[in-house]
Amino acid sequence: MVGLVNAVTANAKARAALTVWKNPNCGCCNDWLDHLKANGFDVAEVHHVSNAARARLGMPVAYASCHTALIDGYLIEGHVPASDIKRLLAERPQALGLSAPGMPVGSPGMDGPVYQGRREPYEVVLVQRGGGHTVFARHN
Repeated sequence: MVGLVNAVTANAKARAALTVWKNPNCGCCNDWLDHLKANGFDVAEVHHVSNAARARLGMPVAYASCHTALIDGYLIEGHVPASDIKRLLAERPQALGLSAPGMPVGSPGMDGPVYQGRREPYEVVLVQRGGGHTVFARHN
């Protein structure tokens, strides 16, 4: 029994809590959240258009997408894959957060049946505090 309790406790600590500001009726946002949940993230939704949250939290509009999230002090803008968020949390770089600017077809949440298997290459960028970015990951 003690082993089971320790395993459950370790799993709970391993799960990262993410708060996301989004339109409650946005299908691609909901699909992105499903992707995150399937990859071990606990998600808290704030049903509010993300523009105000993005501005308040300091994510430059140049990196905007349809939803804004906050996890462990980092901002996540748009359809960033769970694997990139996990890498961010493991590496802990000095940065504002990650963005997949726009809404790239084929990214998590933008990969449903309506897209008929289409995929476009896209980059996830590491947004620096005070402006600028570097490429964090490329997805083809």
